[in-house]
Amino acid sequence: MVEDKDIFGEELEEGRVDSGVIIESGASSASEDDEQGMFEHFRMNVDPGQEPLRVDKFMSNHLESTSRHRVQMAIKSGYVKVNDKPAKANLIVRPGDVIRFMMPYERRGFEIRPENIPLDIIYEDDDLLIVNKPAGMVVHPGHGHFTGTLVNALAFHLGISQDADAKDERMGVLVHRIDMDTSGLLVVAKNDASQLNLAHQFFVHSIERKYVAIVWGNIREDSGTITGNIGRDPNDRLRFKIYPEGDKGKHAVTHYRVLERLGFVTVVECILETGRTHQIRVHMSSIGHPLFNDERYGGSEIRSGTIYARYRQFITNCFSICPRQALHARTLGFDHPSTGERVHFEVPMPEDMTLLLEKWRRYAGNMPEEP
Repeated sequence: MVEDKDIFGEELEEGRVDSGVIIESGASSASEDDEQGMFEHFRMNVDPGQEPLRVDKFMSNHLESTSRHRVQMAIKSGYVKVNDKPAKANLIVRPGDVIRFMMPYERRGFEIRPENIPLDIIYEDDDLLIVNKPAGMVVHPGHGHFTGTLVNALAFHLGISQDADAKDERMGVLVHRIDMDTSGLLVVAKNDASQLNLAHQFFVHSIERKYVAIVWGNIREDSGTITGNIGRDPNDRLRFKIYPEGDKGKHAVTHYRVLERLGFVTVVECILETGRTHQIRVHMSSIGHPLFNDERYGGSEIRSGTIYARYRQFITNCFSICPRQALHARTLGFDHPSTGERVHFEVPMPEDMTLLLEKWRRYAGNMPEEP
């Protein structure tokens, strides 16, 4: 029988039959919910022999390591559905009902082991911490990266263990993520209440997220909005692509404005209205301006400029200076989960992007006005 975790990380056995309920772990949501950005963390099918009972009491009775208060917090935040409708704590469940716990991010299905990895922590209090992630660090374990990740580092920083025998329930929970080769800010929830509050803010798009990107080409407009459903590319599972509205994929909106024009590249600020995987990378590529040195989306080859060997060597040198997509999560703003106060964090571009920008500025200064 496969060991698993319940809604807040406690151990749960997949497919366990427990006095009137069948508990199933969920790796992802049903397709309809998934299209809306919600993921099923678990499902409880109420057995025909079950007496009518309040949903909060029912759940706490059958999730042995989860308190009724924690269940009520999840219900209050709108993450519990009974028969696909949002539930209230006093809802009575009856035989045949299906209870689902949905969250705006996928659940972990593996152990987290603490590792002593240095972290650049911008801010920390009892509820959350803000991390400035370097490029090259994977956020979540998985897909060949089960050690050396940000989550492993957070487990060590918080002094906790998440192995099979873990008893400590404290766990820093990342309610969002950025790509391995993207640098910048991430918020980490340190308790259940903060996790649910921040996850809700991400889901309703009230989180402020601004990125700085260096993209190929001279963007014609000073600002604009890119709208297009994003889904996995069936021909390459590591890529995502734009789909026609109403076809498939998840609704995605990126706003951008030009910060600096440097001839053959443009520095832009991208503001996320939604937060899909590879969103900025896919959207900018879709309008013909892929991120500089973004290998997966066509930015690691010369997309604009001259045919001369000297220019090709210049680009090669640029790729060496910044050997990843030129994207940095610079700004993060949200309502503090305890105080309700709007908080705002900002970090400068890392050295590789700063050096790349300086090199392009020197090159652009020697270019004719009309390349």
